[in-house]
Parts: sequence; structure tokens; C-alpha cells
Amino acid sequence: MTEQAAAGTPEAYDRLVEHVRRMTNVGNAAGLLSWDQQVMMPEEGTPARSKQQSALSSVHHDMLTDDDLGAWLDDLDGADLDADRRAVVREVRRKHERAVSVPSELVERISETTSNALPVWEEARREDDFASFEPTLAELVDLKREYAAHIDPDRDPYEVLFEEYEPYLGIGTAEAVLTTLREELVPLIEAVEDSDVDPADPFEGTYDPDRQDDLARSALDALGYDWEHGRLDTSTHPFTMGTQFDARVTTRFDETDPLEGLGSTVHEFGHANYTLGLPRDQYGTPLGQSRDLTVHESQSRLWENHVGRSRAFWEFFWPTFTDHFDVDATAREAYEAANRIYPDNLIRVEADELTYHLHVVVRFEIERDLIRGDLEAAEVPAVWNDKMEQYLGIRPDTDAEGCLQDIHWTHGNFGYFPTYSLGSVLAAQLFAAAEDDLDDIEGKIREGEFGPLHDWLRERVHRHGCRYTTDDLIREATGEGFTADYFVEYATRKFGDLYDL
Repeated sequence: MTEQAAAGTPEAYDRLVEHVRRMTNVGNAAGLLSWDQQVMMPEEGTPARSKQQSALSSVHHDMLTDDDLGAWLDDLDGADLDADRRAVVREVRRKHERAVSVPSELVERISETTSNALPVWEEARREDDFASFEPTLAELVDLKREYAAHIDPDRDPYEVLFEEYEPYLGIGTAEAVLTTLREELVPLIEAVEDSDVDPADPFEGTYDPDRQDDLARSALDALGYDWEHGRLDTSTHPFTMGTQFDARVTTRFDETDPLEGLGSTVHEFGHANYTLGLPRDQYGTPLGQSRDLTVHESQSRLWENHVGRSRAFWEFFWPTFTDHFDVDATAREAYEAANRIYPDNLIRVEADELTYHLHVVVRFEIERDLIRGDLEAAEVPAVWNDKMEQYLGIRPDTDAEGCLQDIHWTHGNFGYFPTYSLGSVLAAQLFAAAEDDLDDIEGKIREGEFGPLHDWLRERVHRHGCRYTTDDLIREATGEGFTADYFVEYATRKFGDLYDL
């Protein structure tokens, strides 16, 4: 590098970061509009909202593909940068190179189509009418195929889309993990079904949603949710959205099952806790952003399963639960109920910890075949039902409890589903590492002392933002590469104890 080029490097980097911060703010504004559409917006607000979202999406895309941004990246190519700056350039370059391949007009069409798709899906789900959603799904599949072809026409389009959500572990890793889980969990589930142990379910009756909301807020209080930087609302599909300054949680309540709303709340807390733990002084840059969906999902599944479904947590939280609802049971019985295996459950977000992953496999295989052109949108209900019967031994009676239950395809998020299982696997690996580092983590949970686990996750995961690639972050946090061994060991031990296997 010439002396002149080296001297110009800091200016190029500063301009790049300034541009990226503005671009991030546009994306975050679009996120708030999406949150509002799912939580607060009047039912008939969609026509204007879809145009607003489309405009912001187009602006964001234009900023990401800006010629000046490309010139700054070129200027920084080979520059002598420190590790943090190299990470920022790496992440911006990856997104820029993908984005410049995609026409702005296509990005705008995708954004408007997904915004319009939301009420179509909600109505189709409510009326159990897949036919009314089929044209929208077909259009979204075509748009995302076109999107993938612009990025790399010579590669598997599903692999290209998967990298939108997990750019570093690779589709081969995802397929290997899902294969391992299917091979290990199917016999474990069968053993549970054959077991003589039948945990009691003390949660019969009805549970007022307003009181469930109070219970959810008590759980968030106990876990340490930062209310000054967040809020809790309800939505059709639970989700979390925001930044390290404003991370909002939504959940939903079932009057016949208080564990669903509580579990969803704890799950979304894990997402929000990660977001709120990102470095505030790096807001707007990759160093202040989460490390893609495998890591994000690991945080929600860690809090939902390794904490919220643990015996220690129920021994701690049971008095709070009984303050809200008069249930004649012990903490042990509540723990057993929270971990019951329901192979006949049709709904993914209500699924137990083991069969959940077979739900993911069904969705993964269907969306992969849709994007590859091996399956037509009209065939989805029948294929869905066949796969549910093959993997879980159950068959939906309606599409509302079958292929219409998830919101992800409505958003055009093809390639998203594998990250749920990847995140669960990583959660087990992270929690095992935390157990090694923290003295008596189970005892701390039993006493409601969540600070040490918060601090460990902040130090090992949250504070790094996108400084490391996924695989490097896992090594930094746990001392070894990504592996499904800890999840298999955890599941075998936990459910072996519960079901006397």
C-alpha cells in the first residue's frame, strides 16, 4: 500500500461508519413500523403501511448499494486495520456485495409483498383457508428465488437464502445437525412414549389472560428485564424487536394453558436480553449488532429451556405462580408439567423441547423444496400433513393448525427455520460452558440469582456484537468448535431422569 493510500484509510473508514450508522437507523425505523403493524396498528392500516415499509426498504437498499460505500470498501481493501475495524469492514462488505447483486426494484417488490402478505395470512389462518394464501405464498417463493439468483445464479438458491440468517456455519452444518437431532431424538421420544411414567398435569381449567399478563411481567421482573429499555405486548406470533436502547417483547396467552404464555415470554426475554446487552457505544455499526440468528436463538432457548424449564427455576418461581393462580400442586409437579412430552401436539411454538425439532425438520424440508422448485405452493398442505405423520405420527385436521400456523414465510423468511435447532444446540453448549465457569449455577437459579449468568453471557457473547464470525464466537465463548454433543447429552440426561428411562 502506498503512503498516500495508508494516510487516506482512516478517512475512508470514518465515512464508511457514518454511512453505515445512518443506514442502520433506516432499518431500525422499518423495524419499529413492523412492530407497530403486528401490535398496535389499526386493522385497515395495511395499504399505507406496506407503502411506508416498501419506501424504507428501498432507501435502505440504495444506501447499502451506494457507489460511495463500494469505493470506501475498495479503499480499505488490504488496509492495516485493527481487529475491530477489520470486523466492521468484513460485515459491511459481505452485505454490500450481496446487495449490489439485487436490483432495488426487486427489493421494493419483496418488501411491499411481505407487508401485504401479513393480513392475508392472518385472515387465511383465522378462516382455515390455505387457498386464499396460496397465491401470496407462490409469489413470495418466486420473488425469493429471483433474489437468490441475482446473488449467485450458480449455487443452490436455498443455500443462498439460508446465508441471510446464518452466513458462517454453512447449510451443510445445518443439515448435519438436523440429521443428528432426528436420529437421536426419534428413539428418545419413542422411549418416553413407552415409559410407564405419566407426569401429572395440574394446570386444568381456565386462566384469565390479564392475570397471565401479570404473571409474565413478574417473570420478566425476576429474570431482570430492563423495563426502561423495553415493554411487553401481545401479538399473533410472539417476537422481539429492537436495539440495545429499546428491545420490545411480545407474547400470547392461551386461557387453557398458562405455561404457553409464560414459556413464550421467557423465550422472548432471551432475545431481548441479548439485544440489550450489545455495546451501546457501538450502536449503528456491526460491533453493536447481534451475531445472526443461530446465536440469537441460542439466547432465547437457553433462557426458555435451560433456565425456565429447569427444576431449580420452578422451585424458585412456584410461589410467585401460586400468588397469581390457585393451583393445587407442588413445584416438582409444575416442573414435570413444564417438561411433558406431547408427540401429538401440532403447533410448533407449543411443542415440547424434544418434538420441537421435528417440527423444524418438517418446515426446513418443505421450504427447501419450495425454493429449489421441487414443490409447488399448492402442494404444501398435503406434503406438510404427510411429513407430520411421518415424523411425529400425527396429522393436522386443518391447515390453520398445519401449514398456516407460522408467520415466517409471510415475511419471506425462507432459510430461517434451521436456525431454531442450531440455536438450541448452541444453547446447550453455552450453558455447559457456563456451568463449568460458574459455581453452582443451579443453586443460583433456585435462589433467583440470575446476575452471574447474565454477566457470563454479556462477557462471552453479547459484548462482542459481530466482532467474530459465528464459529469463532462459539470458540471464544466455549473453548471448542460448534457441536451437537452437549444438546444430545443434556436431552438424554434430563428426559431420562424425568421418564425413568
